[in-house]
Amino acid sequence: MVELVETPTPVSASSTNEGARPTKGLIMRYCFQLQVRPDRIEDYRARHAAVWPEMLDALAETGWRNYSLFLRDDGLLIGYVETDSLADAVAGMARTEVNARWQAEMGEFFEELDGVPPDQGFLLLEEVFHLEDQLARHPAPTPDGPRRHHPRSDVR
Repeated sequence: MVELVETPTPVSASSTNEGARPTKGLIMRYCFQLQVRPDRIEDYRARHAAVWPEMLDALAETGWRNYSLFLRDDGLLIGYVETDSLADAVAGMARTEVNARWQAEMGEFFEELDGVPPDQGFLLLEEVFHLEDQLARHPAPTPDGPRRHHPRSDVR
């Protein structure tokens, strides 16, 4: 089981509304990695093309936002999610019956989990660059002089 150490990257105020803080607290960005077994890649794609509606609802209700999965042809899986707390979001899902069923079925798709459910066995990755955060610190130049607010920093 991977310990969820809260070392995420905050979603900056500039990536929501200029100067505004998110209303439910600071939203954090998380990225994680898993390895799909080569012989199960096509099945994995098919399963995620039609995720159970009750699973989608449970994810949304437990705070998973802007959640995406990216799969390379060799099975490298990268996930991205924004949430107030990944530990709380994972714990919230662990309390749902639909997640227990989903994780039991998904476990066979992954390498190197040693019986740990996929939603607890992933490797968290460190964010080392975020364009909007850097643009917010170094606003775009204007014709009149110094750099000012970048026109894209308020777009999410």
